[in-house]
Amino acid sequence: METIPLKLDGYTDLPPGKIANVVTYLELTERPAPTPPADTGGYDIHKVDHPSPDWYRAIISRIGAEWLWVHIPLMPQPELEALMRNPDVEIHALERDGETLGVAELDRRQPGEVEIVMFGVVPEAVGSGAAHRLMQGVLDAAFRPDTRRVWLHTCTNDHPAALRFYQRAGFRPYKFAIEVMDDPRLTGAISDEAAPHIPVIRTKS
Repeated sequence: METIPLKLDGYTDLPPGKIANVVTYLELTERPAPTPPADTGGYDIHKVDHPSPDWYRAIISRIGAEWLWVHIPLMPQPELEALMRNPDVEIHALERDGETLGVAELDRRQPGEVEIVMFGVVPEAVGSGAAHRLMQGVLDAAFRPDTRRVWLHTCTNDHPAALRFYQRAGFRPYKFAIEVMDDPRLTGAISDEAAPHIPVIRTKS
């Protein structure tokens, strides 16, 4: 893995083709009091039994392409199939009229902890209350008698309202990190029109 010195007080130039974002980690150590919306919106939230890897890849791409969510879309098929079979990994779906509008991935592989690895709703459901309903269902599922901590992370590539949404749900920030990655738009992994809030910088020929 290529490395470069990081200035902890100032700016660090990145190699061509790389992008960076600031990651905020947040946690809950107890279940907040639920805050149900006035209108349930006809949503159904349930754990998906035997989720199809292709279905999961497709819904994550639909939710996250705008925010450069590439971990699941670019995951090798055998690895994704193993993830979907893991009994300590849960996929919860938010549906209305039979259509999946949001998903959350819960990872229980660390005893006493639950990581919300993925969380989001499709673009057309943003601002509708769907994310609130999904979060309430996810927290209900995450907190068991042996759960000491539920945690997640968001980043500056993500939806601009994401951090405040998690804080309103009761999560407390506890750590920052810097993530550096290849720009997937330059490799053709996703459309170069995705994530217009993050400039595509091409090297000069």
